[in-house]
Amino acid sequence: MTKDGREQFISRRFSEQSLELLSRSDNILNEYARLGYDLSLRQLYYQFVARDLLPYSWIDPNTGSKNNNKSYKKLVSLVGDGRLAGIIPWNMIVDRNRETQSTGTWSSSRNFLLAAANAFRFDKWNFQPAYVECMVEKDALSGVLGPVCKSLGIHFTANKGYSSLSNLYEAGQRIARAIDYGKEVHILYLGDHDPSGLDMTRDIADRLELFSRAALYVDRLALNMDQITTLNPPENPAKETDSRFEAYAEKYGRQCWELDAIEPGELADLVKDAVEALIEPYEWNKALEIEREKIESIKEFVEGYREL
Repeated sequence: MTKDGREQFISRRFSEQSLELLSRSDNILNEYARLGYDLSLRQLYYQFVARDLLPYSWIDPNTGSKNNNKSYKKLVSLVGDGRLAGIIPWNMIVDRNRETQSTGTWSSSRNFLLAAANAFRFDKWNFQPAYVECMVEKDALSGVLGPVCKSLGIHFTANKGYSSLSNLYEAGQRIARAIDYGKEVHILYLGDHDPSGLDMTRDIADRLELFSRAALYVDRLALNMDQITTLNPPENPAKETDSRFEAYAEKYGRQCWELDAIEPGELADLVKDAVEALIEPYEWNKALEIEREKIESIKEFVEGYREL
């Protein structure tokens, strides 16, 4: 494998159009890699849609749109071949629905202690009046929102559609404990703007209230109509088989919009700004200083540690 993550497994000749699409894919992936993001195939596809990079020949004659399921499948197939042929890097596209678990190992106990020192984090929310959790409808956005929430020290949950009873029960228990400590609870949520995606906000609020035994408000950060108007993401036909379609269509029309279509940096900034607005700066900085002191203390211990 090359340093930039390319590795060839097959020999393949591509048409001029395919090579152009692969070059554009590579440019988009590298653009986001420089910002610290990796993309799912669906996020990559929506970058093509948002930038109007799909070929004119991919237009669906029935809808007049290049944004359709056939286009998605064509691009996914092409990018897959491009990865196998060594054109597209392997390490810039992720599949968050299929994860391999392994046990961490260390070459020495000293290296383990050094890693522990670097990984140590003090709970900076101990001194804050707010308690914050963030949830997103789609696991595909974990790579974008997860690191933001981790850096800010808040719980992050990818619900993968309607959340399970187990996940919401556990969240409800965390919220109940926070309320017992006198915290003001803030639940941030991001989901698709479609019949079920909007209903998920209601569902999360209802079930979290049930499990926490408290009145709660879920702040839907995205995707909302004002953002759709401003950001103009590509639209899709809403599913008419959804039991909530008629009520949705009456209010918003027959089109819907997916969260994946929003530029990842926009979503990351949205969450970061919402959380930082809830932080009391003086107590936060005091907690940061405690964290720095504890890390230095651990490192001093490691300096004097002798391997057996």
